[in-house]
Amino acid sequence: MIRLRKAKIVATLGPATSDLETITQLFHAGADVFRLNFSHGSHEDHRRRYELVREVERASGRPISILADMQGPKLRVGPFAEGKVMLVTGAEFALDRNPADGDVNRVCLPHPELFDVVAAGQSLLLDDGKLRLEVLDNDGERIRTRVLHGGTLSDRKGVNVPDAILPIPVLTQKDLIDLEFALSLGADWIALSFVQRPEDLIDARELIGARAGLMVKLEKPAALDRLDEIVNAADAVMVARGDLGVELPPERVPGAQKRILRSCRSHGKPVIIATQMLESMISAPVPTRAEASDVATAIYDGADAVMLSAESASGGFPVQAVAMMERIIKEVEHDPLYRSLLDAQHELPLGTPGDAICAALRDVAQTIAAVATVTYTTSGHTSLRAARQRPVAPILSITPKLSTARRLALVWGVHSTVSPDVESVDEMVSAACSIAVRQGFANSGDPVAIAAGMPFGESGTTNLLRIARV
Repeated sequence: MIRLRKAKIVATLGPATSDLETITQLFHAGADVFRLNFSHGSHEDHRRRYELVREVERASGRPISILADMQGPKLRVGPFAEGKVMLVTGAEFALDRNPADGDVNRVCLPHPELFDVVAAGQSLLLDDGKLRLEVLDNDGERIRTRVLHGGTLSDRKGVNVPDAILPIPVLTQKDLIDLEFALSLGADWIALSFVQRPEDLIDARELIGARAGLMVKLEKPAALDRLDEIVNAADAVMVARGDLGVELPPERVPGAQKRILRSCRSHGKPVIIATQMLESMISAPVPTRAEASDVATAIYDGADAVMLSAESASGGFPVQAVAMMERIIKEVEHDPLYRSLLDAQHELPLGTPGDAICAALRDVAQTIAAVATVTYTTSGHTSLRAARQRPVAPILSITPKLSTARRLALVWGVHSTVSPDVESVDEMVSAACSIAVRQGFANSGDPVAIAAGMPFGESGTTNLLRIARV
C-alpha cells in the first residue's frame, strides 16, 4: 500500500475513534501515525486502542507508528467557595499558599515553586489565556496582581506563566507512570510536554533509552530562546500551537512556527505541526478555507507531518478530517511551486559521511530520474539523513527491525518496509530492486539509487552509494 504523498498525517484516537472499524477507516483515509493522548482516558482505554492499531497494522502489512503524548506539568488554581468568581478588569486579585477556598479577592495557588520565580511586572494567564493578570508584587506567600483582562474564573482552571522559566520537572509523577505503561505497550514515540530547556530531556532520555523515539513539544516561549539546542537533543519535534498560542501573542505564533521548522530541517529532525488545523471539522463535515490554507502552508514549508487532535479524537467527522488532510497534502505536493520552495529551502549537508552520502543520493537520483531512493538502515539514521535532503523520488526505507520501520512512518517521504538483513553489496542491490518492484515503486528497467552503511547491520555507518537498474 503506497501513500502517493510525502508529508504524513497524525490522527489522535479518542472516544470517537475507539473501535476497529473506525481506526481501519482512519488508516485507509490516510493516517500514518496514531496518537494516544495521556491527558485523557485510562490506561485500559489506551491499551485497547493500541491493540486495535496493531491489528490494523497486521491486516494492512504496513508499519504504523504510535505516539504516546505525556500530559506534563499542569498548573492550576485551587477551588472557589462558590465554584467560580467574576474577576473585574482593574481590580486586584491575589494568588496565595492558603488552602482555603477562594473568593473574588484571592485563590490558592497550590504550586509552591511558582512563588520562587514570579516577579513584579510579569504576566499570569488563566484559563487558556482568557484572563490576564499583571503581577504587582510577590512576598513569597502571596502574589498580588491587577486584572488586565477580566472574566469568569472557575475551580482549578489552568495557569500559564509566559515570562519565567519554571523550576518544575517535565515529567510529573503521573507522567512517570504513564511513560512506563506506554513503553511496556510498545509505543514508538514518546512526546514530552512543556519542555523549556535541553536539560529537561535528560531524565526522559535515560528512562526511555532506545525503546522509543523522544519527541519534544514546543509550547513555552522560553524554549524558543534555546531552540537549536533543544532540537538537537530531541529525536523529533511537535509545534504545539495550543499552549504556545496562549503564552505568545497570536501574531508571533506563525513566525515561531517557521523558526522551529527551519531548525528541524537544519538538524534533520522530523517535525509535526499540531493544534487547530481543521478544528471546525469537530462539528462540520468540511473545514474553513482558512484552515485548509493553514494545513497547506505547513506542507509548503516542508513539515514532516500535520496532526489532528479533537477533530479525530472526539469530533463528529474523524474519517472525513483525515481524508481532507490527505487531499490538501496531495494538492500541495502536485503544485510545481511546492518543489521550488523545497529546493529554495534546501539545507547544505552537514560534515558527516552520512550526510555527504545522502546529499549525493539526492543529486544522483535526480540526475538519473530514479523512481526511488532506497535506504538500508538498522537504526533509521540513513533514512532520516535522506529525508533531510527532501529528494524528488520517494524514499524506500528497508530495515530488518520492525521498531525502526514503525518509527520512520512519521518521517517525510519515507515508505517504510521490513526485510531481512543483507550480507553483501550484490545481495543488497538484488533485494532493493526486488522490494522496489514488490512495493509498487519500480518496473523492469527502472533506475534506483541506493544508500547503505558497511559493515551491514551497524548503526550510523552510512558510507555507500550505488546505482542500479531493476
